[in-house]
Order: sequence, then C-alpha cells, then structure tokens
Amino acid sequence: MQIIIKSVQDMKWLADKLIPYLENGKVYTLNGDLGAGKTTLVSLIANKLNVQETPTSPTFSLVNIYNGDMIINHLDLYRLESPEEIESFEYEEYFYPEDSITFIEWPERALEYLPRDVVKITIKLAEDGTRLVDIDGIDFE
Repeated sequence: MQIIIKSVQDMKWLADKLIPYLENGKVYTLNGDLGAGKTTLVSLIANKLNVQETPTSPTFSLVNIYNGDMIINHLDLYRLESPEEIESFEYEEYFYPEDSITFIEWPERALEYLPRDVVKITIKLAEDGTRLVDIDGIDFE
C-alpha cells in the first residue's frame, strides 16, 4: 500500500491509521533518507499512545524507551559502521520484544540480526516535498 503524505496532518492521519495494528512483540522498521519523517512518525504514534515526553531521534544513544499505553523501543542505527556493532548492546530485547514494540530507523545497518517478520515502513521524499509511504506487513482494512 502506498500513501501520499502532503502535510503534518496527513502524517498524523497515518499515525492514527497504524495504532490499531501495533502489537506487542512486533518490530517496525523505518526506511528513508535523512529528513524523510521517520522520527516524526514515531513521535506522532507515541503521542497517540499517551507518551508524556516528546520522542527524539536516538542517533547518539542508539535506543530510547518511551512508556505510554504501550512501551515503545525506538532505535536509530545510523551511526553503526558495521552490522557487528549491534552486538555492543543487548539488541535481542529490542529486536525480539515481548511486552513492547520496537521502531528501528536505518535497519539496513543490521539486516542479518533482524527478525524475519518485521513490518517495513518506507518513507521517500518526492521532489515536490511530499512523502511517499509504503507499508509492507500490514493489511489495512
């Protein structure tokens, strides 16, 4: 399914649309260039799940954890120089969560470590400033 996002309101609509499909134990990968809106989408979802703090990109910390109606693990693997660097922390609890959900930005940096059944969300910036969002792994009704 491809969705065209023209505004922050459209991104809020997408966050609302995704909420019913979020499940504890699932991993959602966020693919896209810098500035595509990956962290914005996580932030909007967190807001809808009553997270009190404003999520920011965990580029320097690798992982941020947010508590709300669901526990959200937010990873940003941008700074990894090799996939093996993922072993420097306990990635298994985030890649195979039990009582939480995980969003991973820049998942291609550690592909061989990811579970097979991730939901893939790709956000592409178009020349006109809109975003094209592809979601693989959720069958919207």
